[in-house]
Amino acid sequence: MRLMENSVQFVQWLRSVAPYIHAFRGKTFVVAFPGELVMAGALPVLAHDLSLLHALGIRVVIVHGSRPQVQEQLALRNVEGRFHKGVRITDTAALECAKEAAGELRLDIEAAFSQGLPNTPMAHSAIRIISGNFVVARPVGIIDGVDHALTGITRKVAHEAIQPILNAGGLVLLSPLGFSPTGEVFNLTMEDVAVSAAVALRADKLIFITETPMMSDAAGTEIHELSAHQASAILQEKCLPADSAFYLQYAARACTGGVPRAHIVPFATDGSALLELFTHDGVGTMISSHNLESLREATIDDVGGILQLIEPLEADGTLVKRGRELIEREINYFSVIDHDGVIFGCAALYPFPEEKMAEMACLTVNPEVQAQGDGERLLQHIEIRARAAGYTKLFVLTTRTAHWFLKRGFVNASVDDLPKNRQRMYNWQRKSLVLVKHL
Repeated sequence: MRLMENSVQFVQWLRSVAPYIHAFRGKTFVVAFPGELVMAGALPVLAHDLSLLHALGIRVVIVHGSRPQVQEQLALRNVEGRFHKGVRITDTAALECAKEAAGELRLDIEAAFSQGLPNTPMAHSAIRIISGNFVVARPVGIIDGVDHALTGITRKVAHEAIQPILNAGGLVLLSPLGFSPTGEVFNLTMEDVAVSAAVALRADKLIFITETPMMSDAAGTEIHELSAHQASAILQEKCLPADSAFYLQYAARACTGGVPRAHIVPFATDGSALLELFTHDGVGTMISSHNLESLREATIDDVGGILQLIEPLEADGTLVKRGRELIEREINYFSVIDHDGVIFGCAALYPFPEEKMAEMACLTVNPEVQAQGDGERLLQHIEIRARAAGYTKLFVLTTRTAHWFLKRGFVNASVDDLPKNRQRMYNWQRKSLVLVKHL
């Protein structure tokens, strides 16, 4: 019995992740993590997870941070770190510490990837990770009268040199150090390098694996997704902790620069990168270059999603059964709520122009997101479509949800109030209630 349950769970899991695997193959992900992740001992696990992404055909660019390691090197030299508004002022001594930290981290990261995927058929597989002088930088300069010395910002990422490495199946490692055309070395922020790399490479995703907890708004509600515009608004409210706001600022910048999705994922959760990428809700905050949810007219590509949504209600008798061919023929009548490629709600508008009436049918919302107002939004959308087409009455036939419609302006009617053609199609065995709303 237990074996059967595990088998069912495995099949369900595999079916749920397969669309993501298909969608991500050949895509470019820039994955950035702070030095705190290495200090916490989480590098081997992350290397394992990123190796798995590589094995699935995802092109991976890695950017590491080094703040705690630099601070550690400064302490060994009895040198006090200096900051201005959270940005390190890099003098010659601090730069030597940054170079020492970056070199050590590079070796640790290369070692972590050299073991392949332990305890799998891919153990000891040759995963090549390449680093080099891919980042061109310039000095930050003087800000508020403070000279930041050898602290720099990214000027260019050599995407034309990185792409062939990714095409050949290698991983690319970028450190928070950049070089000027005259041979100077500058200390950069990991976030700046990661955003610049993601934009230059036209990456599909930028993923920050962070030391910060799950992001929450001023009311304490977890923030799972935002558009870049919404992220800017939250930053202006200044309700986030400084570290979280710092990551969000750069994630929003990446989306504004053309990266479709940026993710901020706490590394405290085991396998957080995989959970964020291969589950719909994820475990972090996703920022998108546009609003992920749309209420729109359906297309032929939505037929499968509509069927998956309505089949449980057809099975229990709530809805009249519709086959795939029927929905394909009538797809122009449907409207859907699309959330990041998944259909979460639908409704259809069937016209009866002679009587200036229309029927709303197949109003369905995914049970997981009910009570969030999606049914109301679909109803309003259908009403707008009906008015725009010149209809004066909207009617529904229902066996179980009459109360919901009555609360929204529908009134009881009879079969005789229906259009003639609809009267002939009325199913007397179902004995559906007829409700009408004047538009």
